[in-house]
Amino acid sequence: MLDIGWGELLVIGVVALIVVGPKDLPEMFRTLGRFTAKARAMARDFSRAMEAAADEAGVKDVAKDLRNVTSPKSMGLDALKDAATKFESWDPTRPAAPAKPTVTTGAGAAGAKEAAAAAVAARAAAPAADAAPVAETAAETPAAPQDKQDQA
Repeated sequence: MLDIGWGELLVIGVVALIVVGPKDLPEMFRTLGRFTAKARAMARDFSRAMEAAADEAGVKDVAKDLRNVTSPKSMGLDALKDAATKFESWDPTRPAAPAKPTVTTGAGAAGAKEAAAAAVAARAAAPAADAAPVAETAAETPAAPQDKQDQA
């Protein structure tokens, strides 16, 4: 607190012994001890009074609400952090993992099976649909320079 070492305390004690004298030195230390005890008690009372006033004003509730509002979880930053982590670990050279189908039970199971079958059929048809435009594009590409040569 005051950052006084043992050397400084020894010097203060020797000076106090010379100035005050050996007869009155114990009384002076008692008085100094009482003064510091009163000062500490007053500081403790002041601190408790300030805490009580803050409790009455609802400062703790406001601080708690503020902490809750600004928490990363309530702001959705935890989901953003998860998404950023997934993006950083994403390898574009590796094919994407297929989505895991959700298992449903009861009456919705038949509908889920039909939807899964439709998705499989759509995937099977998709490569054939993608191949056709590529072939057309390849057929059109050589024809275009020939047309330009014919015009020249």
